[in-house]
Amino acid sequence: MNDSQRRKGLRIERTRASAQFKGGRFQNPSGAGPAMKGSALPVIGEYFFRRGRRSPPGPLPLARPHETWARRSTTGLRVTWLGHSTVLLEIDGRRVLTDPVFAERASPVSFAGPMRFHPVPAALGELPPLDAVLLSHDHFDHLCAPTIEALARTRVPIVTALGVGAHLEALGVDPAQITELDWHEHATVGGLRFTATPSQHFSGRGPTSGNKTLWASWVIEGERRKVFFSGDTGLFPELADIGQRHGPFDLVMLEVGAYHPAWGTIHLGPENALIAFQLLGGGTLLPVHWGTFNLALHDWDEPAETLLSLAAERRARVVTPQIGAAFEPEHIDGPTPWWRAVAGAR
Repeated sequence: MNDSQRRKGLRIERTRASAQFKGGRFQNPSGAGPAMKGSALPVIGEYFFRRGRRSPPGPLPLARPHETWARRSTTGLRVTWLGHSTVLLEIDGRRVLTDPVFAERASPVSFAGPMRFHPVPAALGELPPLDAVLLSHDHFDHLCAPTIEALARTRVPIVTALGVGAHLEALGVDPAQITELDWHEHATVGGLRFTATPSQHFSGRGPTSGNKTLWASWVIEGERRKVFFSGDTGLFPELADIGQRHGPFDLVMLEVGAYHPAWGTIHLGPENALIAFQLLGGGTLLPVHWGTFNLALHDWDEPAETLLSLAAERRARVVTPQIGAAFEPEHIDGPTPWWRAVAGAR
């Protein structure tokens, strides 16, 4: 038996041993799936007939973070949102990049699929040295094949959910650089402790691969600082348990975009994100998973506008940095609605 066969066998063993794996697929504890029964036709109807502004009416303002990156963080936690769910986290002197998508499209092919609203504020080659990459799950807007192929050449360690390593190996990542975790497992990689925590979502990169790999939310800890990254998830009660077990967090990153009532079990949206934020223990909320790709039926800026309106009512601390702006949560006063500067914005 060669090394590849041994890795495949071990991955199968770990998958079958997971409490989340039943009937040949990973499952959410609640049984929630990617869509509610009977929802497909209304969603298709909205796609073709609903009027709206699903893309920005003009170029989005971007910040260039390179000068800030060249300076040491003064608080031990610096954050740069590069668009969608791609965030460069500088935690106690270590750097981790979440769900890196640097391609022009969130798609399995280069000639079709959702295109970016904006360039990436910093190319992969312009990033400071990384200690680790974190992949929440295997969907195309989170696991980007061209980006992973480029990262594979740098030999940066990659932490991900159970089963996703098979995709990474196929894209050229050295198996020795891959750490796969089941829910509630943890590992120290690149000087940071990563804990895979539950989320309510699904997985798959093709018609036959649905739920063959696990999805997760994540706790990332340095010596002093600790953050939570939701990946993709719907609202579910276990978020309170995550907050009690692992909190408090210096920063909570939650997805707020690409939502629809028919997808309420597997995506948060702004209102449920605020509920999830409170379940996790509050603190400072950075909304992600919006403003880069047209993946839903709402206006492109609706997630941020709705979130800020609700957060003001509930007195939740939300930060909305400009894409590419490197910031330290302790030094930022509150939301900055940078998207309103776009011509024609609300």
